[in-house]
Amino acid sequence: MLNRLFHLESRGTTPLREFQAGLTTFAAMAYILAVNPSILANTGMDKAALVTVTAITAAVATTLMALFTNYPIAMAPGMGINAFFTFTICGAMGLAWNEALGMVFINGVIFLSLSVSGVREKIIASIPLGLKIAVTCGVGLFIAFIGLKNGGVIVGNPETFVGPGDFTSGPTALCLAGIVFTALLVARKVPGAIVIGILAITVAGMFVSNGTGGHVTSLSNGIFALPHTAAPVFWKLSFGFMKSWKGFNKALPLIFTLLLVDMFDNIGTLIGVTKRAGLLDEDGRLPKAGRALLADSIATILSALCGTSTVVSYIESASGVEAGGRTGLTAITVAILMLLALFLTPLILAVPWCATAPALVIVGIFMMQSVVEIDMSDFQTAAPAVLTIFAIPLTFSIAKGIGIGLICSVLLSVGLGRHREVPPIGYAVAAMFFLSFFRIWPFS
Repeated sequence: MLNRLFHLESRGTTPLREFQAGLTTFAAMAYILAVNPSILANTGMDKAALVTVTAITAAVATTLMALFTNYPIAMAPGMGINAFFTFTICGAMGLAWNEALGMVFINGVIFLSLSVSGVREKIIASIPLGLKIAVTCGVGLFIAFIGLKNGGVIVGNPETFVGPGDFTSGPTALCLAGIVFTALLVARKVPGAIVIGILAITVAGMFVSNGTGGHVTSLSNGIFALPHTAAPVFWKLSFGFMKSWKGFNKALPLIFTLLLVDMFDNIGTLIGVTKRAGLLDEDGRLPKAGRALLADSIATILSALCGTSTVVSYIESASGVEAGGRTGLTAITVAILMLLALFLTPLILAVPWCATAPALVIVGIFMMQSVVEIDMSDFQTAAPAVLTIFAIPLTFSIAKGIGIGLICSVLLSVGLGRHREVPPIGYAVAAMFFLSFFRIWPFS
């Protein structure tokens, strides 16, 4: 039955190999069960409920991808997008998390319509390759910055903007140790390196003082328990920003940024993972791309309804591919393991920030590695890319970083007489960001 459903023989794999690959992928991405709730809880959302929702949305979305495409690709709430959700939409813009979920839902609906109509591919094609890679790098730098900040490694400084924290503090010292330890595991290509790093620092935290009379890690609630209810965040999305023209104008650039980041993240992952698995055709195109984008769009809508930031395809799926995964059975294995992990919710909730912060730094490094793919010898490519990479963490906004890079790219193309290289959609996107930056109607 498994062979007929997943075409195991034609792809040269076996059920055992697919299970091993799924276990490898799960080990590589299980950190999201602790990290995503830790990030989104900063908005006021219930952290225990977020653990449940993170696992459920990951399991359902991964199953959809497996059944729609038969690809070994796992899905879960995306790193970078959850930071944008928390620190930009809810933090800098001051919107309630319920409204942020409403924006994710609208993004998903637009995503679905663009995927069905084929416009999604045209929008992606309008963005220069160097800029797409730069967005990934910029988000990586942003994530690493947040990790260092939450771990106490860097703190605010009125003279230099940021400065080193107190390295003698227990949590900060653990964070630094976690970064070094996890990096060493990754360099040695140890499967599940990030998860091992989180667990090691969590255990070490049981013996390190938090400076207030207790320990960094507390397991007072035990390790095993039934999954926590998702009720505090499930179906709690709100569209309050749609009630006024001013609120809608404020939300529009944010929704557009969610759309762009989601598109870049998913397309890049799909191409990268399927290429490693040998699933691209002889022309380098992705078979069943439409089905993959459809599964991704439905997953986005699902994430908003359940109560989390956007679910995306995970680049960690490549680890499962390297372990021999070639079909959707690998993804189904990941989905099952995600649900089983819910019975460890007390342990996941006990993970301190100094244990998840190193994971953010390491993931940021992974994303920054793409910078070598940018042609820095061509200044027309390098300038918008570098500005984007710098602007995303320095403005604390993925939206502004993408906008600055797009505007720079368009202006350079026009100034150099290469205006025909920019498609009409590219001009439209840059114009929208320009109007937003300078608060010109109708985006003010």
